[in-house]
Amino acid sequence: MMIKLMRAALAGVGLMFVASCASMVTGGPLVRPGEPVGAIDVYNGSSATVTSVLISDCSASTYGLNRMPEGTTIRPGQSYRFTVSAGCWDIMAGYGMSNGYAAARDRIQVQPNRVTPWGVR
Repeated sequence: MMIKLMRAALAGVGLMFVASCASMVTGGPLVRPGEPVGAIDVYNGSSATVTSVLISDCSASTYGLNRMPEGTTIRPGQSYRFTVSAGCWDIMAGYGMSNGYAAARDRIQVQPNRVTPWGVR
């Protein structure tokens, strides 16, 4: 009985550890409950189509996952708006080029109730 309790406790601790790391890998939620929000307007000023936009909290260990809805792209001259909590965000956009694939990245500060423009050139 004691061994079963010990295993269950270790499994619970393991799950808590994995859950806490998940937001670090995925970049965390774009809107955190109870926080003021703003927006990031991603503009495509390049001649290629943007196929992925990764946005993560500045404290995350990675850029996270693609935040674009499945099948959505940003064509040259177009933009896409993401609602996010106000604060520091790391952003990276990937787009196809004639000689391969390129990425633009930056660290931006989003103000509450404001739209922060960010673009790929």
